[in-house]
Amino acid sequence: MVRWMPHELSSTLNSDSNVHTLVRLTAYLTGAHSSLMESNRDRKSIERPLVTVVDDDVSVRESLPNLLRQFGFSARAFSSAEEFLASDCVSQTRCLILDVVMPGVTGLDLQRQLMLRGPALPIIFITGQKDEGIRKRALEQGAVGFLLKPVISTVLLEAVNVALRGN
Repeated sequence: MVRWMPHELSSTLNSDSNVHTLVRLTAYLTGAHSSLMESNRDRKSIERPLVTVVDDDVSVRESLPNLLRQFGFSARAFSSAEEFLASDCVSQTRCLILDVVMPGVTGLDLQRQLMLRGPALPIIFITGQKDEGIRKRALEQGAVGFLLKPVISTVLLEAVNVALRGN
């Protein structure tokens, strides 16, 4: 039972034929449903921070976003720094999981570019190479984490939570 409806619709119920009334009521309810769906979509995107993965390894790009979604985050993946920078996700990203070694623009290069753009975006580096010099440089440049592949899911979750708390 509809308890409230706009005045123009209630006056239609008193004067028009039942078919015309049904059409207008259906149109009204469809519009209300669409608005509600958009509102829910907007609320979900606000409630679920976007965590973006940039890695040239296809298996990482496929598995990490799925894992992040299971943790309750919104997730996107890109195969290169250039692809990420060209996307509309840069300003929406709340945490960036970034490979160190990639063709073209490396993870450290992307970190520097993002620092120059501001504001600071929390970055968690992941790499298959154990190199203390790179690790030290990434952390000195502001990275919130530096993890070795294969990444342990609970360690990744904790790193993302730390990054988001600081953001």
